[in-house]
Amino acid sequence: MELIAGDIGGTHSRLAWVTGDGATRPARRFERDYPSAAFATADDLIRQFIGDAGAPASPDSLLLAVPGPVASQHVALTNLDWRLDAADMRASLGIARVRFINDFQAAATGVTMLGPDDVITLNAQPVETDGVRVVTGAGTGLGLAYLLPGEAGGLRPYASEGGHADFAPADARQARLLERLRARHGHVSWERVAAGLAMRDLYAFCCDELGVPLPDAGPADGAAVSARAAAGDAAANAALDLFVDLFAAWAGNVALLFQPRGGLFLVGGVAAHLETRLRAPRFMAVAADKGRMRGVVERTPVFLVTNPRLGVEGAIATGWAAHQFPYLQHRSGI
Repeated sequence: MELIAGDIGGTHSRLAWVTGDGATRPARRFERDYPSAAFATADDLIRQFIGDAGAPASPDSLLLAVPGPVASQHVALTNLDWRLDAADMRASLGIARVRFINDFQAAATGVTMLGPDDVITLNAQPVETDGVRVVTGAGTGLGLAYLLPGEAGGLRPYASEGGHADFAPADARQARLLERLRARHGHVSWERVAAGLAMRDLYAFCCDELGVPLPDAGPADGAAVSARAAAGDAAANAALDLFVDLFAAWAGNVALLFQPRGGLFLVGGVAAHLETRLRAPRFMAVAADKGRMRGVVERTPVFLVTNPRLGVEGAIATGWAAHQFPYLQHRSGI
C-alpha cells in the first residue's frame, strides 16, 4: 500500500507518504509542510507533494483530514477557499482510493498515540482509561472532536463543529466585544473569539478599549500580536490576555458538555504558542468559573498537546486502519 495522508489547515498543510505491506509499521517515504494559501486547489497541493517526493511508486490511497464538515465525501473547507469532492479527486489525480475526514477527527485519533513527552499537564487529575476524551484547539479556526469507548475496545473518534456554537460573553467587556463582532460578522461563534482568525479583531478591540490608535498595518495573526506584546505593546498584551480568558472559558464549557474524565486535550498552533499563559493559574481559574458546576471542571484532567504533528499522525493511522492492519492498536502513555 502506498498512502498519502494529510492534515489540511487554514494556514499550513502537513503531508506524509507511507508505504508497507501490512505486516509491520508503515515506512515513511517522504514528509513536507506547505503554506495552504500557496495553492489554488487541494489537487494542486497533492500534485506538488507527489512531485517533490520523487517516489519510485505511485500512491494508491489518499486520506485528507480537512477543516470543515464532511458530507458524503464532499466538503467546503472552513477558513480556506477550497471545495473538495473525493470522486473528482480520484479522477483528477489518478489515485484509486480518496477519502476525507474532519481534521479534529484525525487529531482525536492522534491523541490515542501520544506519550507523556507529547503533553503538558494543565490540571492534574486522575485519568479514567475508559472515560470520554475530548480534543479541542485553537489553530486558524477552533476545532472540537471527542472519543468514546468502542464495542471492541479502544476509542472511536467523532467529529464535531462545536466551535461554531454561539459565543456567550462572561462580563461587560466581553459583551462590548460581542456587539462589535456582531456588527462586523453577524453571527458570532466561539471561533470568532478563540482562534487564530480572531486575533486581528481582539487586537483592534483592545486598542479601542485602551484609547490607543490601531497601527496602519495591524497584526494579522497570533505570532504578530505576540511579537508586539514582547516589544511592550500594551494593547497586544491585553489582546493575548483576553484571548486566553476566552479560550479558558471555552475549555470550561467543553468540560461541562462532555465531562471528559479520560482527558481534555488542548491542541493547535495558537494554543501551543501561548504555552506560558496557559500554564499560569489564571487559565484554569477562568475555565472553572462556572458557578455551581465549577467542581466538574476542577475534576477534569486537562493537557496541552505539544506534538505539532498530531493531525497528520492521526490521518496516517486512520488511512492505515482502513485496511485493518493489526499493528494499529490503541495505546496511550498518558
